[in-house]
Amino acid sequence: MTSNNKMPQFPESYWREFPLPSFEKLKEHTSVDVAIVGGGITGITAGYLLIKEGLKVAILDAGNILTGTTGHTTAKLTAQHGLIYDELINHFGVEKAKLYYEAESSAINFISNKVKEKGIDCDFSEEQAFIYATSDKYAKKIETEMDAYQKLGINGSLVDGIPFDIKTKATIVMNNQAQFHPVKYMKKLLEDFIEAGGIVYEKTTATDIGENDHPVVITRDGHRVNCKHVIVASHFPFVDMMGFYFARMYVSRSYVLGVKSKMDYPGGMYYSADEPTRSLRYTPFNDEKLILVGGEGHKTGQGIDMMKHYEALEGFAEEVLGINEFPYRWSAQDLVTLDKVPYIGPITSTNQNILVATGFRKWGMTNGTFAAMLLKDIITEKENRYRELFDPSRFQADPSIKQIISINTDVAGHLISGKLEVAPKEPRDLENDEGAVVMVNGKRAGAYRDKEGKLHLVDTTCTHMGCETHWNDAERTWDCPCHGSRYTYDGEVLNGPTKRPLRKVDLD
Repeated sequence: MTSNNKMPQFPESYWREFPLPSFEKLKEHTSVDVAIVGGGITGITAGYLLIKEGLKVAILDAGNILTGTTGHTTAKLTAQHGLIYDELINHFGVEKAKLYYEAESSAINFISNKVKEKGIDCDFSEEQAFIYATSDKYAKKIETEMDAYQKLGINGSLVDGIPFDIKTKATIVMNNQAQFHPVKYMKKLLEDFIEAGGIVYEKTTATDIGENDHPVVITRDGHRVNCKHVIVASHFPFVDMMGFYFARMYVSRSYVLGVKSKMDYPGGMYYSADEPTRSLRYTPFNDEKLILVGGEGHKTGQGIDMMKHYEALEGFAEEVLGINEFPYRWSAQDLVTLDKVPYIGPITSTNQNILVATGFRKWGMTNGTFAAMLLKDIITEKENRYRELFDPSRFQADPSIKQIISINTDVAGHLISGKLEVAPKEPRDLENDEGAVVMVNGKRAGAYRDKEGKLHLVDTTCTHMGCETHWNDAERTWDCPCHGSRYTYDGEVLNGPTKRPLRKVDLD
């Protein structure tokens, strides 16, 4: 039984309450060695590392730094990315699967060392990470995963259950993992970046990259950033360069509750193997523990009423933990590649000076940190044994062919079905704080009447590739089911791959 009266009316991430400095937008042409597009964990960490190498670096963010994916994470620092290692062995072989584990572990070690070296107060703590199964099907998968751990030399084991009232049939633990407050941590790296001469531009939307002798980042306002290298760390690449990223990834949303529990949280990080997934971990909160309850992943713009996902998590939290207070809820958007390994490196084989980091599959704290480390080595021309595994131009025959057909068949289905949908409502039917697809002058449109009664009308056709967006009542957004673009209720871009807002519609 859920307790709807406890749920916050609007989504808000706990991490985003931590104060950050603000920066001016770019107002003129400029030149740097490296332009980084995206001010999240990848962009800021890469900037920090590159400026230490003596390069001139600028970070451009379309909004405000650390308010995108990094500001909406669960902030686990773990190489336990679900039941992934048996799958990686089957697709890549033992050696490359081991490289993946070592890459993720190197990111944890990097963060741990920075916290100690700089004395960063970011609620860092070492934790064990657990995956548990409640069904026979996934219990067998956990046993198979344990075999993979042993082949790869992963420090883990099978254990008996977890310290919650959840009947498990198998549980695997990975030792020496961690958790932290991502914004507190990143603020220190950002301060060091600025102190060393790094530049940050906020509210500066990059829309294209021109190519002459060197790349040129072009902003929406027409300003140009001349550089030797570009890092595209904008979650979904804002340029494609014939890399066909929109066809080689799908976009998934997941949800997080921040609750204060009736039980004393025992420590550790927990993740369910069964669907729908459930994730548990805590963070210090006003001398207490705020428990982060996550899960309910689905493709962006698809599925049930989005508020139902929050309600399902609330029901789980009430049953397993008991909710005293429910101060936060938020959601995240993640990109999944064909083979579940991120794309990190040159955006295409013919564009070596334009680098990309994307497809982190909900594990952005380690993948994003590792990406920054790898990109720094590529730009400074240092050898890196992980480069081939994460190369965006790789293509594994299995599972890539099956996945690319599945992803794009799904896109085609939504493209067609959206165009055929007939809206039953008209704008006058909407109550305050209600959004829906409506009919305006015989045509499909998107409408939201805000709390003050003002009506906002947009064309629901996604400006990326023409799919029809769906109303997301839980977030008050328009979400595209084809490639995951998201817009505010009045049509402004929230998430790519789109670069242009929805067209406004005139009621008259």
